Amino acid sequence: MSEYVLEMENISKEFPGVKALDSVQLKIRPGSVHALMGENGAGKSTLMKCLFGIYIKDTGTIKLEGNEVAFKNSKDALENGVSMVHQELNQVVQRNVMDNIWLGRYPLKNGLVNEKKMYNDTLEIFKELDIKIDPREKVHKLSVSQMQMLEIAKAVSYNSKVLILDEPTSSLTENEVGHLFKIVKKLQSKNIGIVYISHKMEEIKTICDEITILRDGKWIDTRKVSDLSTDDIINLMVGRELTSRFPKKDNEPKDVILEVNNINSKFLKDINFSLKKGEILGIAGLVGAKRTELVETIFGILPKDTGEVILHGEKIEIKEPKDAIKNGIALITEDRRKTGIFSMLSVQFNSILANVKSYKNKFGLLDNSTTTKDTAWVIDSMKVKTPSQKTNIGSLSGGNQQKVIIGRWLLTNPEVLLMDEPTRGIDVGAKFEIYQLMINLAKQDKGVVMISSEMPELLGVTDRIIVMSNGRIAGIVDTNNTSQEEILRLTAKYL
Repeated sequence: MSEYVLEMENISKEFPGVKALDSVQLKIRPGSVHALMGENGAGKSTLMKCLFGIYIKDTGTIKLEGNEVAFKNSKDALENGVSMVHQELNQVVQRNVMDNIWLGRYPLKNGLVNEKKMYNDTLEIFKELDIKIDPREKVHKLSVSQMQMLEIAKAVSYNSKVLILDEPTSSLTENEVGHLFKIVKKLQSKNIGIVYISHKMEEIKTICDEITILRDGKWIDTRKVSDLSTDDIINLMVGRELTSRFPKKDNEPKDVILEVNNINSKFLKDINFSLKKGEILGIAGLVGAKRTELVETIFGILPKDTGEVILHGEKIEIKEPKDAIKNGIALITEDRRKTGIFSMLSVQFNSILANVKSYKNKFGLLDNSTTTKDTAWVIDSMKVKTPSQKTNIGSLSGGNQQKVIIGRWLLTNPEVLLMDEPTRGIDVGAKFEIYQLMINLAKQDKGVVMISSEMPELLGVTDRIIVMSNGRIAGIVDTNNTSQEEILRLTAKYL
């Protein structure tokens, strides 16, 4: 009997122009939580896709409980006890919870779906994992954290031997992370081997036993987490020393650029705040605090009942996003995949998307030389790793997709940049680059607003922080004179 539940050895995978994996290895012990870390583009996703049969590996062997396997697709992997909870959840949101768990393998009685058995089996798994969700509830009514718990329950229903969790806490609050960790401990006690993909150092140190680090498609090291400091992990990931997780803040807030007065809506109550030129203004709050709704209302995606937005001292009318863009306001949305990119289209198309009209020639056709030049600027200035401008953006890593989106909006030369979780699912090196970018924008007298669920990020990058609680502003604090404790207290003010 092998001491490993999963062994991947000498895995290589090449795409046109890119060697995505070069003799990579990953070995998971039963009952262990094994971190898989690396910068965006290091090869983590490609390795997992080779395991799942989504990609066919060029070389190497995969063994499950000592036996060599080669899964034809994800269904084959699931049925053999290997499951994955993806960062971007794929669920049939109009169906109920138990439908989503047993989809494609409903229990039958006399040729019909046995609803009672399905309900009881779902309840049993939920009880075992301490998940409090009604199996008959429609999925679209669940919170993001509940959807994630549902996916983990589904994996358990397959009697998984190996469970891969891809950025499982990227949209969760502190309490929800605590619950997830309890579930992970329960799965460990059932001898399930867990691959934990995350960029959050604090989590890795808390929950993981071992760590495998990839860099540029190569295996770098596998070590016990307890033997490594956070700095050690970062150095192995980036291959260079990052002396600090945050760049030096040398921007200086000046006059007010944007004022938001008395905004009320279905989601928001009495919202008043200002943003200065050269300022990075953070927005903190728990999931459900209506932070996203605030920036989407300013940008014209959601309607307001009352209130006004004032830019450079003049009231502006924003009824829809194109009004915001015309007035120099840009929004980088939280969910890259759903609202940020056209994944099947090129890096070039995704780069020029926010300002297509300006690229048209006198015949109404896109001017190739201008689009090529501006896309080259996005790739160079954002340090995007891509084989070419024509590469489908969906094949890039999450961090590189995010850099293209930021570059796209910078091409519109915005006065105010609204960023909703801009570093979600992005590695420590790319995060540093995005923080630097924000500081550089502030130094050019732009106003930057950043929503983040990561407290160290808010405290490390912003000048002031708005704390939201249940659709209201619970307080606005100076970053230099506040603490995590004060912010957490304010988040609960209106609950």
